[in-house]
Amino acid sequence: MADEAKTEEKKYPVTPEITEAMATIRRGVDTLLLESELEQKLARSRVTGKPLRCKLGLDPTAPDIHVGHTVVLNKLRQLQDLGHTVIFLIGDFTAAIGDPSGRNAMRPPLSPEQIQENAETYLRAFWSAMTLPSATSRAFLLPCTR
Repeated sequence: MADEAKTEEKKYPVTPEITEAMATIRRGVDTLLLESELEQKLARSRVTGKPLRCKLGLDPTAPDIHVGHTVVLNKLRQLQDLGHTVIFLIGDFTAAIGDPSGRNAMRPPLSPEQIQENAETYLRAFWSAMTLPSATSRAFLLPCTR
């Protein structure tokens, strides 16, 4: 019986607004995993009035974000424009210890000052990509405990 309850999750109506939101989200995307699940989450959000929380976490291991990050930042901007909450987390643990496997000399441990400088450039890139002002976006720097 418990298995049946899991498979009989509530289905929310997919309105034209949800179809349009999905088209926006698909734009510029090669593959969208679990598309039907995302569609249902958007529909649930519409019915309940509770926005989705969309998170991106980066480690400031380099002075600047790269072009690949801009794709994700633009997608977060689209989700924000659709009324959802965007959360940008910057953690510093990997930057503080470098590549723990020792295989990547391009990721040495960084000083706290270097980490802070890198994090500030990441924050500037994030805020330049988001719609301002917005009560639906948050950015956090989560320092590791050393």
